[in-house]
Amino acid sequence: MSTDYNYDEKAQFFPFFILTITGLVTLPLTYTLLKPSKELENTAPRIKSDFKPKDDNLVQGQKRKQWRRERRLKRISTVAVGYLVIGWMIYLIMVTARTVPKIWDPYSILGISRSASEKDIKSRYRKLSLTYHPDKYVPDPASNQTADDITNFYVEISKAYKALTDEEIRNNYIQFGHPDGKQSFSIGIALPKFIVTDGNGKYVLLVYGLLLGVALPYVVGSWWYGTQRVTREKVLVASAGNFFKEYKENISDGGIVSALSSGEEFKDVLKGNKVDTGLGKIETLILAEGDAAPTAAGLGVKDREKLEELEGVRRKTLALLWAYLGRINLNDSTLNDEKYEVAPLALAMNESFISICLAFGAMPPLLSAYRAGQCLIQAIPPNASPLLQLPHITQSMAQAIQGRNTKTHLSIQQFAEMPEYQRRKIATDQAGTLTPKQYNDVMAVVRQIPLVKVEKVFFKVMGERYITTGSLVQFVAKVRVIPPGTANVPGVNELDLEDVDPDEGDLDGLLGRKPPKNAKPKGIDEKPVSPEDEEKPVQPPLAYAPYFARDHSPRWHMFLAESKQNRVAVPPFTIATFSKPLFDESGRPTFNMQTMKLQFQAPPQPGSYTFVMHLICDSYIGMDSKMEATLIVEDSAKAAEIASEDEISEPEEDSLAGQMNALKSGGLGGAPPKRSKKAVRADSSDEDSDTEGEVEETSDTDTDTDTDDE
Repeated sequence: MSTDYNYDEKAQFFPFFILTITGLVTLPLTYTLLKPSKELENTAPRIKSDFKPKDDNLVQGQKRKQWRRERRLKRISTVAVGYLVIGWMIYLIMVTARTVPKIWDPYSILGISRSASEKDIKSRYRKLSLTYHPDKYVPDPASNQTADDITNFYVEISKAYKALTDEEIRNNYIQFGHPDGKQSFSIGIALPKFIVTDGNGKYVLLVYGLLLGVALPYVVGSWWYGTQRVTREKVLVASAGNFFKEYKENISDGGIVSALSSGEEFKDVLKGNKVDTGLGKIETLILAEGDAAPTAAGLGVKDREKLEELEGVRRKTLALLWAYLGRINLNDSTLNDEKYEVAPLALAMNESFISICLAFGAMPPLLSAYRAGQCLIQAIPPNASPLLQLPHITQSMAQAIQGRNTKTHLSIQQFAEMPEYQRRKIATDQAGTLTPKQYNDVMAVVRQIPLVKVEKVFFKVMGERYITTGSLVQFVAKVRVIPPGTANVPGVNELDLEDVDPDEGDLDGLLGRKPPKNAKPKGIDEKPVSPEDEEKPVQPPLAYAPYFARDHSPRWHMFLAESKQNRVAVPPFTIATFSKPLFDESGRPTFNMQTMKLQFQAPPQPGSYTFVMHLICDSYIGMDSKMEATLIVEDSAKAAEIASEDEISEPEEDSLAGQMNALKSGGLGGAPPKRSKKAVRADSSDEDSDTEGEVEETSDTDTDTDTDDE
C-alpha cells in the first residue's frame, strides 16, 4: 500500500481553499463593522440646535477625516474586496466540473442487481466474457474505443465475477472494498500543481520565508513597539516627557495651552512646508487688537512672550491653537482646516497633562488643566465670557450683554436666572446684539445643558455608625441635573438624600464594584429582574460644542482636596452616565436625585478633617461646583466602647430588676420618665438606621455651592 499526494490540476478544490481563508478574514471584520458601538460619543443623544458656525463644513470634514483615520474606511474596503473574492469563488465552484472518485462495485460492473443469485451471476459473466473477450470483440472507432480499453474492461469483469464467487477474493472485497485487498490511497491538496513543479518550489520556500521571517516579525514588532510608544492616555511617551518639563506649580490656563503645543503628534499634522506656510499671517491676526481683550485671540502678555520665544512646528501649533480659541477667521481654507485639526489633538494631550498634575498633587495646575480642557472643547480663550458657549454670541455681544464696564463675567446660570423681560432686553434691544430668532435659539440650548447641582454631601462607612481609623470611607454626593434657568424646580425630598446600604449578600455593592456581565439583577424579593425593568445607565446629551471637530460626551470629575494645604487628597472619580433619566420624553428635566460616590481609606489618626469637594465638568465653562465637608474620625477602641454602651438594654418589667427600676422612676403605675432628646435620637438611630442621622454624627457639611475658582 502506498500514499499518493495529488495536486489540484483541474482547479476543483482550490476555490474551496480560497473561500475558507477569505471567509476567516471577512466575516470577523464584518461583525466589527456592524456591531453597535459602545463608545459614549456614538450612543449619546444630542442637544437640538439649528445653529451652524461659518466653517461648519471644515468641522464636519475633520470629523470624517478622523473616522477614516480610525481605519474604519480600510476595514470597509477590505470587507468589500473579501466579499467580491467570496462571490468569485462560489461562481467557480458552481461552474467547475468535478470528477467524483469512483467506488469499485462488482454488481455495477456486471450490470446485475445486488439480489441476483449465483446462477444469475454466472450467466451474466459468461455472456459478458464472450461478448467482450479481447480476441473476439472489435473496438468501435466511433466510440473512441481502443484495444486497451477492451482488455481493461475484460479484466474488470473477471475481478467482479471472482469477487462474487471466490470465497477468498470475496473476503478481500468485503473487508477492503477491492478484490486485490488493501489499496493505495491518494490525498488531494487544494493547490495548483504548477506551484511545486517546473522548478517553482524555491519560490514557494521564498514566500514562506518572507511570511514567517519578515512579515510576521514586522507585524508583531510594530504592534509591540506601537503600544510601548504611547502612554495610558494614548499620548506619545515623548510628548508626555515634554509636558513633564513644562509643568510648573504656578502655571496658568494660557501656560497649559502653551505646554500642550510641545506634543510630538503635531509633527505629523504639520509636515514639510506646512510648518512655515501662513505662520506670519496667523500671528498678525491673533495678535491684533481685540474687542474685549488685549489681543483678538485672548493672549495675555506672558502668552505673547512665550509664542515669540518658540520656533518651528511648535510655534505654528501654538499660533493655530490660539486662533482656534479666539475663533479667528484666517481667510484661508487650508489654515482654517489646520486650526480645527490641532484642537482635538491638544484636548487628548491635556488628559496626559492632567495625569501629571495628579501625580504632583498640587491643586492650582490641576484646576488650570481642567479649565484649559473646557476652553478647547468650547473654542473660548482662557478667562473669556462663558456666554460664548451659546450659539450666535460673539465677544462684542457678550460684553454688551454683561455690561461694558463690568469686570466680572456673567455666567450662563446667572443669565438664565434673570427675569424674562430683563434677559430679553439686554440680549436683543441693544445695538449689535441678538435678533429675536437668535435669542430663541440661545434659550433653547440653555434649557438642554445638563447642569449638575449638588444637594448634599456626607461621609459614611457601610454598616457602621462611626467612622474609625483605617476604615473604608465612602464620600457620597447627592446631586440633581437642573438646566440653567429652569422654573418651578420641586423641593428636595429628604428620603432621596439618604443612602441605603446594599444587602449583606451583595458583595459587589459592598465593595463598590460593578457586577459581572453574566450576573442577573434581583429585586427586593430576590427574584431576577427582567431586562425591561432593569435600570440601565443614562447618558447626558453630547457636549454642545459646534466648533470642536469631535463628538464629546460630558464627564464630571469629583475629587477631594485638603483645604489647608490646597493639595489633592482623594484622586478624581469620573462620572459619565447616570442611574436615572435626566429628561422625560417631552424634553423636560425629571429632577431625579442622582448619587455619586468616592471611596478611600480613613486617616490613621482620629480627629476632624476638613476637605473641599470639587465637581468639575470637562465640557462646559462656569458649571463647576465645590463644597466643604468635614470628616470626623473616631478611635476604633472608643467607637467600640460607645457602641457597646448603646447596645445595653433596659431590664424587662416582669423581672425583679425591672420592678426595682420602675419603683425608682415613680412607681409601677406612674408615667415613664422623660428621656432626653439625645437619648431618643440615639435609640432611633439604632432601630431605624437613619442615614441622615449618620451624617449628623460623622460629618459637618457646608451646602453652599461655589463656582468660583480656588
